[in-house]
Amino acid sequence: MEYNKQAYLQLLSKEFTNTKEVVEEIINLEAILKLPKGTEIFLSDLHGEYEPFVHILNNGAGRIKAKINALYQSELSKKEIDDLATLIYYPEERLRILKNKNKATEEWYNLTIRRLIKICREVGSKYTRSKVRKTLPKTFAYIIDELLHAPINRTEKEEYYQSIIDNIIELEAADELIKSISKAIKRLAIDYLHIVGDIFDRGLYPDLIIDRLMKLKYLDIQWGNHDIMWMGAACGNNVCIANLVRICARYDNIRVLEDRYGINIRPLSIFALQTYKEDPGKEFLPKIYDYNKYADTDNKLLSKINKAMAIIQFKLEGQLIKRHPEYGLDNRLLLDKIDFEKGTVKIKGKEYELNDTYFPTIDPKSPYALTKEEKEIVERLHTSFANSAKLHEHIKFLYDMGSTYKIFNSNLLIHACIPIDEKGEFIKVKVLDKELAGKELLDYLDIVIEKAYYGNDKDARDYMWYLWCGKHSPFFGKDQMTTFERYFINDKTTHKENKIPYYSYVVKKENCEKLLKAFGIDNEFSHIINGHTPVNMKDGESPVRAGGKLLVIDGGFAKAYREKTGKAGYTLSYNSRGLVLNANNPFNSIRDAIKYSEDIQSEIIVDARTTERKTVADTDTGRELQGQIDALKALLKEYKKHSI
Repeated sequence: MEYNKQAYLQLLSKEFTNTKEVVEEIINLEAILKLPKGTEIFLSDLHGEYEPFVHILNNGAGRIKAKINALYQSELSKKEIDDLATLIYYPEERLRILKNKNKATEEWYNLTIRRLIKICREVGSKYTRSKVRKTLPKTFAYIIDELLHAPINRTEKEEYYQSIIDNIIELEAADELIKSISKAIKRLAIDYLHIVGDIFDRGLYPDLIIDRLMKLKYLDIQWGNHDIMWMGAACGNNVCIANLVRICARYDNIRVLEDRYGINIRPLSIFALQTYKEDPGKEFLPKIYDYNKYADTDNKLLSKINKAMAIIQFKLEGQLIKRHPEYGLDNRLLLDKIDFEKGTVKIKGKEYELNDTYFPTIDPKSPYALTKEEKEIVERLHTSFANSAKLHEHIKFLYDMGSTYKIFNSNLLIHACIPIDEKGEFIKVKVLDKELAGKELLDYLDIVIEKAYYGNDKDARDYMWYLWCGKHSPFFGKDQMTTFERYFINDKTTHKENKIPYYSYVVKKENCEKLLKAFGIDNEFSHIINGHTPVNMKDGESPVRAGGKLLVIDGGFAKAYREKTGKAGYTLSYNSRGLVLNANNPFNSIRDAIKYSEDIQSEIIVDARTTERKTVADTDTGRELQGQIDALKALLKEYKKHSI
């Protein structure tokens, strides 16, 4: 026996000290392998839309309503099923409504507690009793455990169980018990959560989404391009900060910076008002959606902030591009291509008329130089971002739970793309001191991104901006970002941002299989799961491509994209029966869900469920457990030989 294996078995013997303990653990682990696979949920491009996100967590991505229907469809009306589901989703709020209407009678409590226990038992049936027990909230954990494991169709202990329920009701503890059981049901409904990128921007509450994610135990995050920009800003990259503040102004999200992260915008507001006082700024007015349609917002001020930050951004980008010619982004140097007298700009040899020629802070002789006032704004914003404790708490969480890509249960999860050429060959990309391609490139980017924040590496910090908008960035996926053109040129041909070859390559099944094999995945049930590019279902686009090998799950969570997509996000579920992809209809509000028992309505786009169930043995966790079993069996042999 090799020394390292023998040493490992010696360590293992300290935990399992005799043959009886080893045998018991082997039996336990072998039994776990036979259990049905837990339910994974995949969401992407949340973009600050907290309410639909939290509702999907609360309804178990639709699983809880499905379980209630299966148990009670013949016994309860649709309204009763909807009310019972809403009680589980929002127990505190629904209990308050029922008590105000005097509907929370002793009979109702008795019947409801029994129904909730039955639902909890059903949702937790695929897990070990130990796992279910660990999932239970501390409040009433013992009592819930007793009720969950009451003998089915047996009367021997009926009086005992009824006595527990009666006493809970009599002691006015039924509300707390209902809250605890509901919490347990929601925890058990989703075994693992994957966020395939873009928590930030567009919507109003990215901070609340992260606060909620921080309370979950089993999840991972694949960073999106908007996440990378916020991470870059937290690293101290001023170009990322400028981009971020500009986007917040454009989408009327300044309150996210000010109210939730404590970023001081006042000096910028004063500067923008003074500098662009005479500027109508029509192209810079904020986007209007239902959440800010009637908001008490000074749109003229936001337009001035938007323009002020856009000009600062273009200057800082120019400085960074000149500092790093290896980025290959000279085509984005446009301020020095402006003819200030004619009011035109030359792009790729062609002259275009500008729709706005008011540039009070640009020196034609040195267009990328910041004015004294702009420098002060940048310095103040930099300091404010550096000192935001809440922001850094959230960014550290993204670092802890996130990565560029993830391989999980034979699926490849990546937010945007993999840099490849037209033939499907991996493109070599120069990153700091290395030139890499494919899986090696993505693995190294994890190191670079970590260096930018924790290593305080200046070049790595600069590179965070390239990852936001560079043509070979796996987070971006286009040949250029035409922000300047969209603001200043009416000719829409200049707005074009062409997708990289990855997107045309992965439409074929054999090409997806080739990419999966390059990442070490050779499984007929494997998939590539992307977000990033909104799927325009209303125009006939499908999220399912390449014969089902590619799933694109950006379905328009953000209101900014719903006009294009016609939907309000996708929910991808992967349980023991297979994959189900749902396209969600717009969700009104949590308030309406509570008041009217509304749920997210959705249609099934993919139903790849089979009669043959996948077990824990078929998962990554199962393979880890099998390794533990093999080690324990080796230890058992050593015990029997008395060599340990």
